[in-house]
Amino acid sequence: MKAMVLEAFHPVKDKPLKLMDQPVPDPGQGEILLWIEYCGVCHTDLHIVEGELKDARLPIIPGHQVAGIVVKAGEGAGEKIPVGRKAGAAWLFAACGFCEFCLSGQENLCRMARFTGFHVHGGYAEYMIVPEKFAYRIPEDFTNLHAAPLLCAGIIGYRALRLSGAAAGSRLGLYGFGASAHIAIQVAKRWGCEVYVFSRNEKHRQHARELGATWAGDYKDEPPSKHLSSVVFAPAGEVALNALENTDRGGTVALAGITMTPLPEIDYERHLYWERTLQTVANATRVDGEELLKLASEIPIKTTTKLFALKEANEALLELKEGRIKGAAVLKIGK
Repeated sequence: MKAMVLEAFHPVKDKPLKLMDQPVPDPGQGEILLWIEYCGVCHTDLHIVEGELKDARLPIIPGHQVAGIVVKAGEGAGEKIPVGRKAGAAWLFAACGFCEFCLSGQENLCRMARFTGFHVHGGYAEYMIVPEKFAYRIPEDFTNLHAAPLLCAGIIGYRALRLSGAAAGSRLGLYGFGASAHIAIQVAKRWGCEVYVFSRNEKHRQHARELGATWAGDYKDEPPSKHLSSVVFAPAGEVALNALENTDRGGTVALAGITMTPLPEIDYERHLYWERTLQTVANATRVDGEELLKLASEIPIKTTTKLFALKEANEALLELKEGRIKGAAVLKIGK
């Protein structure tokens, strides 16, 4: 099979991913084999490729927003998602299932968790294996193209919305407007939120308005009113302070990124007092994914995508880094 393989960490401008021939993996106990049609390109992939996330396995095939078809099932697999059905894989590849976090519904915090495209080979390839328990059945009324960005950008945005306390009739601030935010706004609008969007990029602000934002401005602009909930997608510590300043008494700011530049000094009274909360978002659970996919089908969510060939993965990551993607970048892999 063809795959884009990372052998050493380098800036993405140096094109560190190499197109290689790899053996097609064989599913083991409880595993399924996916023939991959599409794989979303995520900022986390960028952090892995450039060595910003520690402990990544090398060599590694990145990619964790995987949508394809089940073509083979290992022993004990194939009942949840039979051969021939659409299925997806997300960031959480597996968790232990018996620690205090797994047993309390917080498998996203499992210390033994393994992550797709980080600990195990991911979706920048023609095939990959997935534990069936951690695979997602993609709704039949959703194409794999539009499902792929849901499997990380969508799931993380959904979890961040929940942790921010966003609810019907509330005012919500979204800071940064890329792949995750353009899905989150559709969920928030479905819930009846009034959405304020902050981005340095005017094209992204216009995209937000097209998707129903009440207001869109730059990070340092003052919104028409304070919000009760905020989600920060931008990996910049100073933006988190902007969000805290714009968040009303009793409100919560959820930080949705896996990395972030250092937070500047926080002024207690200006940024945190009046029972404001700063909340991080770490990975996601299978329940988050299942709920999001069900909701995506009901709304239905429309993902905005820019397609790249598998061999163009380096170019896709570079455009993502430079903020040139409207919506989500997706690799088209299957024919």
